[in-house]
Amino acid sequence: MRYIGNKENVVPRIDEILTRKHITGESLFDFFSGTTSVGKYYKRMGYRVNTSDFMYFSYCLQKAYIENNTDPGFERLLPELCIEPSGLFMTPLERVVAYLDKLKPEQGFIYKHYTPGGTADLPQPRMYFSDENGGKIDAIRRQIEQWHEAGLLVENEYYILLATLIESVSFYANVAGVYAAFYKKWDPRAVKPLRLRPIEILVNNRENRVYYADSMTLLDRVDADILYLDPPYNERQYASNYHVLETIARNDNPEIRGVTGMRDYTTQRSRFCKSTSALADLDRIAREATYRYLVLSYNSEGIMSSEKIIEVLSRYGDVEMEQFEYLRFKSNNNGLSSTKRHIWEQLYILKRL
Repeated sequence: MRYIGNKENVVPRIDEILTRKHITGESLFDFFSGTTSVGKYYKRMGYRVNTSDFMYFSYCLQKAYIENNTDPGFERLLPELCIEPSGLFMTPLERVVAYLDKLKPEQGFIYKHYTPGGTADLPQPRMYFSDENGGKIDAIRRQIEQWHEAGLLVENEYYILLATLIESVSFYANVAGVYAAFYKKWDPRAVKPLRLRPIEILVNNRENRVYYADSMTLLDRVDADILYLDPPYNERQYASNYHVLETIARNDNPEIRGVTGMRDYTTQRSRFCKSTSALADLDRIAREATYRYLVLSYNSEGIMSSEKIIEVLSRYGDVEMEQFEYLRFKSNNNGLSSTKRHIWEQLYILKRL
């Protein structure tokens, strides 16, 4: 899934560093969960995982990947649909996804506000999705909600289907990776017919818990051997960068504004997008949270300087910093030359006194 700071490709390297330094345990709290990449990795490793984020679409991913520990059977739904598997080894999830893929497009909220056909009267029609794909998103989202309201989905099945839709959408969005802007010409993948991609079901038989909350409110509620922090690095708010995914997840038809059709996100602003409040919150986390090790992922261009981070964390124990180079997220390139396509990932490790 395209997402700023997504650790999907670097979490093995992070784990390698932690293992080498004997930073291990039984539990991990992924404090800024995002797409759940770190939580998923450590769930596979057998950890008891806690995750949190104040974006609802992230919560949907957390419920499906982290909290869920069973393969969905859709026992209530499948008899109502009267569909037979089209393949010999199709899982119940694949059968439901195949049904959703065949739905006819509808002119719902996404079509009306984020496709050129639905916004033809605007000076600049919005080109987040093709007309066909925008209508498919509406049809699939309506059907999932209708099944849920009819009691045909148990909780984990509902969130698994929402996560499948949220992740699939990102492969067909006409954006560089964030939804703060859209391309004015079609990316070739954006005009391909949308097809759902069933998510991976992870089972580790641990009591993993997830939260739809400002993680700062959980400091006295969650304890873990490893407290993992991956906060925003710059002044751009994640809630504005991923407003379309948030609207699809919430299904709330919000009031929107501007060229990009932005929803109101005043209640979802992160204090880590300003250096002074970021350092203050980092200090509070290190002081008040319950953990053996605090691990902060940051990068060399973040708004908190390395010196300030070490100064704050050193108040609470021994701090080490390691770094490695990796490919910059495309939409963060800001027109920089090819020599700036890579960036340094910094890993701050606090061993609490």
